[in-house]
Amino acid sequence: MSPLRIILVGLGARAQFWMRVIRDNPDCTIVGLVDPSEAARNRALEQWPGAIAAADVSLLGQIEADAVLLATPPGGREAQMEAACAAGLPILAEKPLADGVELAARYVEMAEAAGVPLMVGLNFRFLPVTQHAMRLMDETVGAPEFARFTYERWRDGWKPNFNKYPLTMDQPMLWEQSIHHFDLMRYVYKSEPVQVFGKTFNPSWSMYRDDANVSALITFANGITVNYQGLWQSNWQAPGFQWRSECAKGVVIQNDQFGDLNYALHGDAALTSVLLPSYEQWINDAVALLAAFVAALRGTAPLLCSGRDHLSSLRMVQACILSSQLGQAINPADLDFGAKREIGNPSNPTALQQRTSL
Repeated sequence: MSPLRIILVGLGARAQFWMRVIRDNPDCTIVGLVDPSEAARNRALEQWPGAIAAADVSLLGQIEADAVLLATPPGGREAQMEAACAAGLPILAEKPLADGVELAARYVEMAEAAGVPLMVGLNFRFLPVTQHAMRLMDETVGAPEFARFTYERWRDGWKPNFNKYPLTMDQPMLWEQSIHHFDLMRYVYKSEPVQVFGKTFNPSWSMYRDDANVSALITFANGITVNYQGLWQSNWQAPGFQWRSECAKGVVIQNDQFGDLNYALHGDAALTSVLLPSYEQWINDAVALLAAFVAALRGTAPLLCSGRDHLSSLRMVQACILSSQLGQAINPADLDFGAKREIGNPSNPTALQQRTSL
C-alpha cells in the first residue's frame, strides 16, 4: 500500500516529535504543513522539503491527503475540525480534544456526521508500563479494589521549550495533565467513574493564572476508589510519582510516570521489579499511537481512543471542576454536553498556537 499522506497542523514543540515518528514509519508521510508562523513553517520545510506549507487550514481542501494530525492547543480548533470534516479527512488530535466538554462533544458529533474517524492522542495508554500493569492485574495480583495516584511536579511554565498558553488557561493541571491520569484510570481499571469529589487550588508561589493543583476522591462503577493528587506547582523541583493499586492478592506499584513497575503478593517480604522494554520518552508511545491510527484507517484494527470515548475522560475533568466549585460530589455521567449549536467558522490563523504536552 502507498504511505498514508498526512497533513500536520501546528508546528510547535509536539510537532517535532511527530515529524520524527512519521519519518520513521514507512506507512506514513507528510504532504502538508500548517502553522500561522512563517518561521515555524520554514523550519518544518527544512525537514520535509517535499511538503506544501500554508498559514491556515484552507490547505486541507486544496491538496491530496489521507489524514490530518492536529498538534495544536485544545482551544481554537473550530476551524481545524471544520476543515478536516469538510475534506473528509480522518483526524488524529492531541489531547484534550477541546478545553471544554460541550465543545468536544460538538466536535465528536461533527466528525460522526461527516463519517470521519476521530482518534485522540492518549499516548499514555500505549506506554509499556501501562500494558504490563494491566497484565499483572489480569494474571498475577488479581482485580484492583482501591488505589492512590500521586503526581507531584514543579512545572516551570516559563521554560523556553514549553509553550506558554497553559500559564493563562483555566484549570491548566486538569485539562493538560490530569486528563492523562483520569483516562488511564478508566482504561486500566476497565470501569467508568460514578462519583468525583474534587478540590482545585493554586499556591501562593504559582506562576499559573488559574488553579494548577488538584486533589480528588474518585469512585468507579466497579467499586474501585482512587485517592488522587495532581500538582503542577509543588514547591520542590524534584518530581514525585506513585500509582499504587491495592488488588485482591497483592499490590501493583508504579514509581515513575514512564516505568519503575513493581508488584507484591500479600505474603511477599519484598516487591518484585518488572523488567520493561527499553523506552524513549515521548517517542515509543507516539510510535504505537500512530501505528494504531494507521491500522484503524487500513481496516486491520478497530479505532482506539475514539473521540466518543474521550468524552468520558473529559467529563471527569469537568466533574472535578464543578465539585470544587460546589463543594459536593459529582457523577460525571450526569453532565450532558450534547451539541447545541452549529460550529462557527473562525478564520483567525493565530488560533493555531504551538503546543506541547511536556
